[in-house]
Amino acid sequence: MAKGMYHYIREAWKKPDKKLLRERMIAWRRSNAIVKVDKPLRLDRARSLGYKDKKGFVVVRVRLIRGGHKRSRPKKARMVKNLTIRKNLVLNYRSIAEQRATRKYKNLEVLNSYNIGKDGTYAFFEVILVDPHKQEIQTDKTINWIALPKNRGRAFRGLTSANRSSRGLRA
Repeated sequence: MAKGMYHYIREAWKKPDKKLLRERMIAWRRSNAIVKVDKPLRLDRARSLGYKDKKGFVVVRVRLIRGGHKRSRPKKARMVKNLTIRKNLVLNYRSIAEQRATRKYKNLEVLNSYNIGKDGTYAFFEVILVDPHKQEIQTDKTINWIALPKNRGRAFRGLTSANRSSRGLRA
């Protein structure tokens, strides 16, 4: 049985070329934390999550600092009971990346996201954003649900796949 192109792309990402990925990450480290990219790096993953190469779809690469999410201790003007820093942030890196991308592009909605690499300092994600006001999106039967008013602010309300995972709704 013949295999399709996306099968081979998926297989290539199971064992990526470490030298090429390292060079890319060095360049990504020097760039801004949130960068709009022309095409998704992992085309197979983006397509499986709903990406289409048409007007209204935007792919953004987000760089996050790795490490603990422990809140810093307030320096002054707090009561003693409010100085505790024992609680950690519940969100995972992917959901944080989606929220940061939404804050930068306020008119777009998060469809989904995926991991593209990590090194000792940073984690890199690509976030698929959709413009719900575009005519191409509103007429497409598979994606026009995102244009409904009840789907505004999906990343902040815990409705994306990464957020649902943080909330314990995914096995």
